[in-house]
Amino acid sequence: MRRWEAHKGIETAIMNTDQDHLQQEKQTLKQLQDQYKERLAELAKVSQERAKELLLSELDKDLAEDKAIRIRKMEKQLEEESEKKSRELLLSTLQRIATDHVAEMTSATVKLPDEEMKGRIIGKEGRNIKAFETATGVNLVIDETPEMVTISSFDPVRREVATQSLKRLIADGRIQPARIEEIVNQVKGETQNTIKEAGEELAYRAGVIDLPEDITNLLGRFKFRTSYGQNMIEHTLEVVNIGKALAAELGANLELIKKACLLHDLGKAVTAEVEGSHDKVGADIARRHGIEEEIVQTFEGHHTGEFPNLEAIIVYLADTISGMRPGARREDYEAYVNRVRELENIAKSFTGVKDAYAISAGREVRVIVKPEEIMESEMVNLAHELSLKIHRQMKNFPGQIKVNVIRETRTAAYATAQVE
Repeated sequence: MRRWEAHKGIETAIMNTDQDHLQQEKQTLKQLQDQYKERLAELAKVSQERAKELLLSELDKDLAEDKAIRIRKMEKQLEEESEKKSRELLLSTLQRIATDHVAEMTSATVKLPDEEMKGRIIGKEGRNIKAFETATGVNLVIDETPEMVTISSFDPVRREVATQSLKRLIADGRIQPARIEEIVNQVKGETQNTIKEAGEELAYRAGVIDLPEDITNLLGRFKFRTSYGQNMIEHTLEVVNIGKALAAELGANLELIKKACLLHDLGKAVTAEVEGSHDKVGADIARRHGIEEEIVQTFEGHHTGEFPNLEAIIVYLADTISGMRPGARREDYEAYVNRVRELENIAKSFTGVKDAYAISAGREVRVIVKPEEIMESEMVNLAHELSLKIHRQMKNFPGQIKVNVIRETRTAAYATAQVE
């Protein structure tokens, strides 16, 4: 009996000890759980901010890459869908058009029968040459070139009047102030008739017959006017014919196209006398003479990229195709240098651009970027942003300008010779 009671007492003591130990373990576990929860809360707070930063960073990277991928995809789709149709359309149009090209300069030369004629043209104390220049408004250059006189003027009509007047004076032989004034006035009247006839013929060949007389006379001045070395009558007819062909292919308003193409460079007939760009000047002249507003709006934006209708786009395309035909234009050196410099400066204005070079006569710009600032995925975006800025800022650049972005990384290492 005592043994059993002793044994039971031992079991009770052991149970009490186990319960105490279990209670301690529970308390310890609870403390660990509390600490774990506190740590989790602390980590959760920190990770949320950090996760936000990482998420935004990764999102920017993904968006840049996605944008580049989408641009490449769209370019490929547009190229595949439009190349075949555009080639067929333009080739069909160009094959139907064939016009002559006449290049004229801002000076003319008149051959003399002998060297003695130079003295007679100059006259006593320069009276004859002064009278001639005053009556015609040109500069007469008499130098050491044998049996040759140069007539210089940026106004083609004045230059033509002076050339014909001098030839008649030389043939007549009576070169003196009164005779000079008489001949010049006579030639001016004949030239005005020539201008009127040229304007009427241009309008007739373009298929437009209801123009005001003043507009027709202005168009006639194109006979003596050039743009980049291209005769304006031939250029205008070329634009009209190309526009008509494009209109027929695209189902556009043919009558609207003919009139807009005929008048698209009207302002060039008076740009030497009136301030402003020739497209705006031409639009103002057309409005003052009662030309329909729809026609004016169709050709008014052919250099500014403002296209209110399909016909306006066709006028722009026809003008561009005519101007970019090989041999159609010659650009003066100063304008070329300024255009190339402007192109390079626009490219260098972007962050991360190391250098830029305009090549292929300004038809391509190669942009060298800093590899540590511009990533591979950003190159496509930079090229498109640069092309948009060139389109918006540069005026009268030839056709298209290719933007070529180059990113180059270099790594160098040195091998040192072993020392024995």
